[in-house]
Amino acid sequence: MSLYEDIVSGKEKLSLVGLGYVGMPIAVAFARKIKVVGFDLNENKIALYKNGVDPTNEVGNDVIRETTVEFTADPAKLREAKFHIVAVPTPVNGDHTPDLSPVEGASRILGQNLTAGSVVVFESTVYPGVTEDICVPILEKESGLRCGVDFKIGYSPERINPGDKVHRLETIVKIVSGIDEETLDTIAKVYELVVEAGVYRAQSIKVAEAAKVIENSQRDINIAFMNELSIIFNKMGIDTKSVLEAAGTKWNFLKFYPGLVGGHCIGVDPYYLTYKAEELGYHSQIILSGRRINDDMGKYVAESLVKNLIKADLHVKGAKVAILGFTFKENCPDTRNTKVIDIYRELEEYKITPVVVDPAADAKEAKQLYGISFASMDAVKDMDAVIVAVAHKEFTSLKEEDFAGFFRPEQKKVLLDIKGLCDRGEMEEAGYLYWRL
Repeated sequence: MSLYEDIVSGKEKLSLVGLGYVGMPIAVAFARKIKVVGFDLNENKIALYKNGVDPTNEVGNDVIRETTVEFTADPAKLREAKFHIVAVPTPVNGDHTPDLSPVEGASRILGQNLTAGSVVVFESTVYPGVTEDICVPILEKESGLRCGVDFKIGYSPERINPGDKVHRLETIVKIVSGIDEETLDTIAKVYELVVEAGVYRAQSIKVAEAAKVIENSQRDINIAFMNELSIIFNKMGIDTKSVLEAAGTKWNFLKFYPGLVGGHCIGVDPYYLTYKAEELGYHSQIILSGRRINDDMGKYVAESLVKNLIKADLHVKGAKVAILGFTFKENCPDTRNTKVIDIYRELEEYKITPVVVDPAADAKEAKQLYGISFASMDAVKDMDAVIVAVAHKEFTSLKEEDFAGFFRPEQKKVLLDIKGLCDRGEMEEAGYLYWRL
């Protein structure tokens, strides 16, 4: 019998290494079809999963309680599986160079527990060559096995969009690749068990790695263009959202919008590609230009707030400012790599300590990473200014009268609406000094 047939029959198991926003939903999806071992080094996270709690909010507590995934923090359990999927983060260092320590660490642990006849598939976003040039030597060294002979490898870039209930693992075409045709066929068939949208067989592992890293680079560049337009149109006194709505009536206009670019993908992945390009002697022009624009948007928002406080004849130093939303995207608890922190830190330079409210965020994580404690919505009163930074469902339902209750009475109300949730005409007619990207 083939490995695929052994997995389908229950004779062999699949393991998921890394149970975060990407890995956990993958493990749960496969567990509906086959036997799955879910491994993560974070014992607290494993304890939550075992108790039926989903800290990511990606699939929900009910699904976690019912899943058959064998959640474990014991690396030895990986020896029970023959098909391994590695889905760990690939962040960047402070100097924007790739931090491959998570994927190297995962390769080390997996290598120490790898058995002959296994297939290892990496999902972490990397620059072309990482799987074969960095991960494989670690697997071989730790296992004593030879890649291509004793075990096989592949790459299938993750495309899960955290917080998105429509575009899920099952509904997005999955790119798959393998070290040889036989491995590619096995990997494709295994993923086809859960991916209803089907799979795309890439020509090689490097092609699959490159495809993933340019997906997010493309979005990053397009959003950077929108952010630059926003800066220009604000100087002209033109509403950017209105311009984009008008331009969007043409069939081939790409509907991107300005905003803060944070998270683990769009704001990170382009640096992986430009790093490899630099190694080969090419200095990126377009990609890094887009990165600079997007990385500076938090500072731009903070400066715009200060200018609007001055325009409203309000004191800047010690101003009472509330920031609604802190996560890197709406309806998601993840605060890692959020760009809202850039607004917060820049306002601190002006001697403003904002009140931050985020009912969806992981408060413990935010305190640990940034030293910030969240306030309740009740604390947002008698404000000089309010920044709506994230489009959580709790904020999209706010009406003009709700915003009015946040400010000092008989005073000009400064409202920065980064996501463009409000009706500009309505807010200005109600007396707000309204600004948005």
